Amino acid sequence: MLPERHLAELSLALGTLGKLACQSENVLGRPVPACPGWALGDLFGHLGSIERWAAAVVRAGKYVQEPAPPSNGAATWFLEGTTAFLATMTALNPAAPCWTFGPPPHTAGFWLRRQAHEHAIHLVDAHQASGLADPVFTEDFLLDGIDEALAMFAPRQLRLRRVTDPGKAVTFSLPDGKTWTFGNGDIAASVTASPHDMYLGLWGRSKLSDTALVHGDIDLAQRVMRGPLTP
Repeated sequence: MLPERHLAELSLALGTLGKLACQSENVLGRPVPACPGWALGDLFGHLGSIERWAAAVVRAGKYVQEPAPPSNGAATWFLEGTTAFLATMTALNPAAPCWTFGPPPHTAGFWLRRQAHEHAIHLVDAHQASGLADPVFTEDFLLDGIDEALAMFAPRQLRLRRVTDPGKAVTFSLPDGKTWTFGNGDIAASVTASPHDMYLGLWGRSKLSDTALVHGDIDLAQRVMRGPLTP
């Protein structure tokens, strides 16, 4: 997916998140279903921290410490930082060398992609906490996010021992035939779902086991789907 598409999706998500951050304190106090212990206001504090961190990494080209959100007024703090954050993401050179936590190549384009999906998933959170229907994403963006989750995050989760090695392989497929494989060894199970259900399910924003078609070793597939395959 081209950098300009990541930037366009990030800009759209920021625009909607900005509106949701202006809701009443009552709404900002509502729980975020997929993030136990967080209220909607906490979610905006997290986004404000992530944005400032990612922008600082891109500007420096190296690792920097992530700032902590304020204990009060997190939604306002988020709103105060979005213009500068988007300006940094807009101005970056995707090919410029830059520290990342992903596999090579270590370039600034990683952060544009990562922040596009970071904001998309948290836009889902903000919708769910606000009592709104899940946002709709374009198919190319969903495919890109599924690839990020299964080709970058899932192996990292396994490497960091945040998820148990399944011992055998499980394939994740879309109806059009696009397939990713998690685990090593013989393929023992397959999981097939629509791009929307796969994307939200991999990030724990919906229950993939309720919407996916599973073949083979169902117990293994269920265990792998519980993951967590993403952080």
